[in-house]
Amino acid sequence: MTTLTQRFFTQALRYENKLCFAHRSELGWESQTWSQVAHQVRNAMTGLVQAGIEPGDRIVLLAENRPEWAIFDLAIMGIGALVVPAYVTHTERDLRHICDLVEPKGIIVSSEALTRKVMLAVRESQTLKRIWSHARDAISTERDKQPLVENWDSLLSDQPNKHAELHPCKDSDTCCLIFTSGTSGLPKAAMLSHKSIGANVDAAIDILSKHNFGSHDRFLSFLPLAHAYEHTAGLHMPIALGAEIWFCESTEKLQQYLPEVCPTVATAVPRLYDMLYGRINSQLKNASNVKQLLFTKTLELGKKRSKGEKFSIFESLTDRGLDQLVRKKVRARFGGRIRYFISGGAALNPAVGEFFTALGVGIIQGYGQTEASPLISVNRPGKIQMDSVGQAFDGVDTKIADDGELLVKGDLVMNGYWQDPKATDGTIIDGWLHTGDLATIDENGFIKITGRKKDLIVTSGGDNISPSKIESLLCSEAEIEQAVVCGDGKPWLCAVIVPTADLAPDSQIYNVVESAIQRINSTLAPAERIRKFIIQKDLCTTENGLLTPTQKVKRTAVIELNGKQIERLYG
Repeated sequence: MTTLTQRFFTQALRYENKLCFAHRSELGWESQTWSQVAHQVRNAMTGLVQAGIEPGDRIVLLAENRPEWAIFDLAIMGIGALVVPAYVTHTERDLRHICDLVEPKGIIVSSEALTRKVMLAVRESQTLKRIWSHARDAISTERDKQPLVENWDSLLSDQPNKHAELHPCKDSDTCCLIFTSGTSGLPKAAMLSHKSIGANVDAAIDILSKHNFGSHDRFLSFLPLAHAYEHTAGLHMPIALGAEIWFCESTEKLQQYLPEVCPTVATAVPRLYDMLYGRINSQLKNASNVKQLLFTKTLELGKKRSKGEKFSIFESLTDRGLDQLVRKKVRARFGGRIRYFISGGAALNPAVGEFFTALGVGIIQGYGQTEASPLISVNRPGKIQMDSVGQAFDGVDTKIADDGELLVKGDLVMNGYWQDPKATDGTIIDGWLHTGDLATIDENGFIKITGRKKDLIVTSGGDNISPSKIESLLCSEAEIEQAVVCGDGKPWLCAVIVPTADLAPDSQIYNVVESAIQRINSTLAPAERIRKFIIQKDLCTTENGLLTPTQKVKRTAVIELNGKQIERLYG
């Protein structure tokens, strides 16, 4: 197995003048060929070496999704240094935690605002020597103080000296430190290797190549590249396929870019589908009776087809007509060419998955976590169980522990947590990665995630309840934007609900949300039903510290924020 940077250079020789990366500038969409990108990677490698970066040094990479992100990622790994991706939504406190832990020698940052935030976060750093910033205006620093701030163009411009050579890494060497989402505490840095990420990529390519995925595909990269899922599945996997990667710098631009890029593949988290599901259903309520009828019939026939049930002649003709009248318009929202969204990062609500599949938008649901680089299992095209996260990738061993926890073993497992042997020893035991997820595995190897071990609610009546399942169902209602279920040690469950914006006048919000909760309660076992709830008006965001950069609500933080109100519910 070769290193990730070697893999890229091999592909660059193979595809040479074919489009590799594209991004949107003020002038429109601009593209680079494989040869052009390879040249920039070599320049960046040389620039980093000339700046004194050595094998094993840590370099923080803080930028939006863009070609330079990928170029610097490949260059840093190419010289044997370690990439430390950070989110543009990180606070000064988050960045200080990252830098205190990994002690970077350099930071590459994309804007003036982020540069100033970084400089505040690293005031006490003893190791940081340079900051390479893409800020348009130079940020002055006192000459006698470190770090030195330079424009990152100095790394990408042609170097006068001979290009730096690839560092002779072993594939088991750590190549990046990717931080966990930290939903219940400070995030830890998972040490991922060329081998662990490469094992993910090889296993995924083996499946995708059997279903006509390849160099003709166009990926739209819009999840943060700092996340292990996008880093592997949205960057290094398309590189291994020889596919195009078009970069979207923020999720706010997604609706604009989808019809412009017309991607064939994109990675996404369930939160995206939940939002679209709620939005479409909300719009449908205000549609004419004829449109509602057509939409309902489209869903009915689409679900029947996905289950492999036979159509009558009339149904077959009707389905073809609805494909033009309804499904074509839905697919147009995604650019018209989308073959599959690859869903990961959390469990997908089966009803939401069936909804989009029936509308002609394919969803391949997988499962993983940062510590597994991150891909563990996936539903294969043509062999999809929407209520499961699929079967384990080839080369991955799985088993269920006595307490119901999913354990994973194979080349995909991280080398451990950076500077945290205690946490490492508690997570990797006898080679088995303890995922912290509760799961079942059926006789055909399909894995179903039933909840988080740490999040498991145990009521005073002794019922063990997974809140994530209920939260997902609640958020599939158009009236509910976000939800956190709680009730550990209590006789029944309650919830903190963030209603959908502009849902109704303030005087009516409680009743509207209550109706939505009652609909969900009717589908749940008695112990799982929400007895009482409170309304949280403010949306959980990364800015207020209630949402992780990967769009996961921080349950502990929300419960803490609303603690007094929650206690009042229980009287």
